[in-house]
Amino acid sequence: QVQLVESGGGLVQAGGSLRLSCAASGRTFSSYDMGWFRQAPEKEREFVAAISWIGGRTYYADSVKGRFTISRDNAKNTLYLQMNSLKPEDTAVYYCAAKRRLSSGSIRLGVDYDYWGQGTQVTISS
Repeated sequence: QVQLVESGGGLVQAGGSLRLSCAASGRTFSSYDMGWFRQAPEKEREFVAAISWIGGRTYYADSVKGRFTISRDNAKNTLYLQMNSLKPEDTAVYYCAAKRRLSSGSIRLGVDYDYWGQGTQVTISS
């Protein structure tokens, strides 16, 4: 069992930056690929970014590539999402999620993840 708690959301102006964190419980954090997803009002949940269990590979949605950076600190059981050059369309609830490493499925698909956080609201004003 892994418990995930996101933090760092808030209200910022367009062009600004935010850094989201996701604290994971347990001692097996390094056994999981980790991802960030988001869901805007009246929209489907979408993939944002993911990172492999040892951090060697990262994946991004085209909409955030070059602006967002995902990273992890396995010693601190923490996942991060640095978000720069924020746009109003980035407004959403952001969720972190954990996927058992080497499990089947895609690191880009939310249905293939095993654990989810409660989400943190990110609002970008124009």
